[in-house]
Amino acid sequence: MIPSVNKSGSRTIGLLNYLYETGKYEDHTDPHLVASFDGMSPDPGRDPHATLKDLQLLLDQPVMALPQHARPTKHVWHTSVRATSDDRILSDEEWGEIARRVVAATGIDPGDGQPGCRWVAVRHADDHIHIVATLVCEDGSRPDDFRSGKRAQAECRLIEKELGLHQVAPGDGTAAQRPTSAERHKAERQGRERTAREELRETVRRAVAGATSEKEFFDRLAAAGLLIHKRAAPSGDLLGYKVALPNDLNKDGEPVFYPGARLAPDLSLPRIRERWSADRHDPDVVPTGPRDRTAPGGPSAARRRTASAAWQTVLVIDYSDDAVAAAHIASAGEVLDALAKTSAAHTRAQLRDAAVAFERASRSHVQAERGHDRALRQAARDLVHGGPALGRGEDGATTAMAIDMLFFLITAAAHWHAKKGHAQQAAAARQAAEHLRTAYQLAAAQPLGALYQRGRHLGRPLLQRQATILREALPDLAEQILAEPGWYALAATLTDAEAAGHDPAGLLADAAGRRELGTADSVSDVLVWRLRRAAGLPADTDMSGGAHRPDESARRAGRQTPRRSGSRRRRV
Repeated sequence: MIPSVNKSGSRTIGLLNYLYETGKYEDHTDPHLVASFDGMSPDPGRDPHATLKDLQLLLDQPVMALPQHARPTKHVWHTSVRATSDDRILSDEEWGEIARRVVAATGIDPGDGQPGCRWVAVRHADDHIHIVATLVCEDGSRPDDFRSGKRAQAECRLIEKELGLHQVAPGDGTAAQRPTSAERHKAERQGRERTAREELRETVRRAVAGATSEKEFFDRLAAAGLLIHKRAAPSGDLLGYKVALPNDLNKDGEPVFYPGARLAPDLSLPRIRERWSADRHDPDVVPTGPRDRTAPGGPSAARRRTASAAWQTVLVIDYSDDAVAAAHIASAGEVLDALAKTSAAHTRAQLRDAAVAFERASRSHVQAERGHDRALRQAARDLVHGGPALGRGEDGATTAMAIDMLFFLITAAAHWHAKKGHAQQAAAARQAAEHLRTAYQLAAAQPLGALYQRGRHLGRPLLQRQATILREALPDLAEQILAEPGWYALAATLTDAEAAGHDPAGLLADAAGRRELGTADSVSDVLVWRLRRAAGLPADTDMSGGAHRPDESARRAGRQTPRRSGSRRRRV
């Protein structure tokens, strides 16, 4: 159950008009009162003789009784209380009791003979109610509604347990500010899927990903089409910034600007600068892996280096202290943003959803120690500067490789948050991992299909040899792997690794021993990417000249694969 408190309203009638409107919004059906401060307030939804004006005058009466100069400018308190999608449909009586408990807990109408405000609870959909109150008590005093949002959250946690509803993970104050009701309604009127705040947050996060200076950051914001206002001190030093969408205007036709800190706590200019200063002062940067055979600055090379950086980061999260782990988890968010920004069309939606979900997991109260995470930040920078990737060839295959490694990194982040009691962050990381799982399936279908076909056409003696190597290297996993469809792709990869001069048994043991495999849908798929990354093999075996023919690989491995008569194998 999720309460969302907004205390900035000035027109009671305007909010009531919205709550009782049924023509513009699909989810507004049968609006009516489920509770009120006196239990007998006029209900324009059920009483044909009652009007919205009647209800507004009743609620505003204590406000209007004050002298003009004593009336608060922002006197409308509003909260929505929403059930989760897997909750049962509550009755009007249950929603009415929930409303009474929320206004009591928040100090709007505390009860027990204490002065309270006038309020009503309106239900116009199955899954939520809106509570409207005016912030002047019956005796003319102001309510004690300090931190009413946190108090509403705490009461909802109790209500969930008592009513047997889905228990929402408690927050810790590090989440980004949610869009207000007014922002959501504005987006609906304009036909936008997301609010301006949400669009700006994603755009700014992508601009930060891998950036190393203020100039680069602001250049990226400008290139994304945002309006930018910078705030400077009298000395000329830059203090902050705010951004707006060109088409998001207020009633006066002016752009609506949002400071970075209002988009997310880690998007203020001082917090962004922490990343840049750490980049400049970290002397111990470990290379993230071998350059691949494509252009060093190209998208496939960037994805291969991203896979290597993610591989190393899992170990860091598992064994480093909390401050270093927190920095790497934050930088993992930059990598996801950069990968989503540069991905091919068929994986873009899932990668974007993964990045948006993980945004919540990238912050906690553990203070990140920046600098040690430079390899990940460099990976994000490489992805951005490598440019958009194709959905095929080495670009597509290395995308699958990178997503596979990132899946285990994000899963490690979920485990880390869970151990620290960061419930919301752990849930967000798990959600991001599911999006990555789907994106991987889309990205890996073609390259793994090509490897599968290669493996199927290896000669029986060579397949038996690779199976023997597998049983010797991974006796506990061998039979499971041999039963998987992906075994043939792994057999082809072992053949390539051996032909390239590597010890396949050693590669297998290292790939399986250094990271967990329990969350993998296919152990053989995971081992394919780990081996191809570790051995520096081309990720896509359909690339011209990128890998040996199966018969050549067999010869180098010490076995000859029979060639089909009358046919010529394609180069793979």
